[in-house]
Amino acid sequence: MQRIVVIGGGAAGFFGAITCAQLNPEAMVLLLEKSGKLLSKVRVSGGGRCNVTHHCFVPSVLSQHYPRGGKQLKEAFRTFGAQETIDWFAQRGVQLKAEADGRMFPVTDNSETIVNCLLQEAKRVGVQIRTGAGVEKISAAQDTSGKPTFMLRLTSGESVTADKVLVCTGGNPKSQGYDWLRALGHNIQEPVPSLFTFNVPASPLKELQGVSVPRAKVRVAGQKLEYEGPLLITHWGYSGPAVLKLSAWGARYFHEQQYNFTALINWIPDYTEETLRENLQAYRQAHPKKVVSNNPLFGLPQRLWKALTALAAVPDDTRWAELPGKSTNKLVEALLRAPVAVKGKTTFKEEFVTCGGVDLRSVYMKTMESRVQQGLYFAGEVLDIDGVTGGFNFQAAWTTGFLAGKAMACKEA
Repeated sequence: MQRIVVIGGGAAGFFGAITCAQLNPEAMVLLLEKSGKLLSKVRVSGGGRCNVTHHCFVPSVLSQHYPRGGKQLKEAFRTFGAQETIDWFAQRGVQLKAEADGRMFPVTDNSETIVNCLLQEAKRVGVQIRTGAGVEKISAAQDTSGKPTFMLRLTSGESVTADKVLVCTGGNPKSQGYDWLRALGHNIQEPVPSLFTFNVPASPLKELQGVSVPRAKVRVAGQKLEYEGPLLITHWGYSGPAVLKLSAWGARYFHEQQYNFTALINWIPDYTEETLRENLQAYRQAHPKKVVSNNPLFGLPQRLWKALTALAAVPDDTRWAELPGKSTNKLVEALLRAPVAVKGKTTFKEEFVTCGGVDLRSVYMKTMESRVQQGLYFAGEVLDIDGVTGGFNFQAAWTTGFLAGKAMACKEA
């Protein structure tokens, strides 16, 4: 009987354990979770609704949502992508629905639906689960036939043996959290935070907290980094998908800058400077007597428009016919290139995502097996894979967990 140990009771760990036990019922599959809680990230994801995956079924398109790991995941998604995830849960009685932005949730809008499905399926296929069982070291050896064997030392002092091991310990914010994997010969990409909001202590728009726009473009001054999407003004700075996704693509750059940089906000990305000036001039001619600050343009919220005109030094009672060229220039700047002095970051809700982890060059992406140590596998955020918000990180967990589980189930391997 093969003895397979999965380290980590999150999305990837459960998916790997279930897949392996299902495809090889003769194997003994043991899942170890260091904390007392299973699937904790699944429970809090999406505000407690669990953003299971994204409504995107073309592997090449799906892979473009991963700042790190996208190229390597493209082939993996052909084997197990978003459609396979939807089908997997549907076959177990859980229907998923797509929202307008492509995010997919269980129709119950309750993450417990996903948690219960995974727990029940693990039980059904015979996965043994132990909580409060942290692993502090893995030692590899060979049996008499030359096959790898593993000894896992738990934090309790107990030892557990295994023929194959799947590591799904998630992202770790501290580099030393990967030392036990370095000890086995794996290269580690240094972990830095991803998916965070921007702190702007001196924001002139701080009083507008809660105001949002459906589309804005946020760009980093002096860099090619930019992202377009919904933007939210907060009491500490800026949030929303545009900022969160930009934080993922620029994770390493922002870390190098110690989260001190200038962002430029384009509140109306459909306009160029030329078309904006033409539009303002046409409005001025059509409505010369209207007060500039009282009549928002381009679908912007009234409070935001008024604040932007104030930033452009337009007096409250100025009419369009009286607006000087200097103020028009400032208004154009405020609309297209509003500078924001970012000083620090804030973690997005309870969802901590790291950029970094086990270098993908150390892993066979078809099987998720280590290139360094036969019989050792990886899945989920312990790898140097991370996606933007929208269900992409869970999809990577389901995909890599499935591939690892399938590979470990092979009896001859």
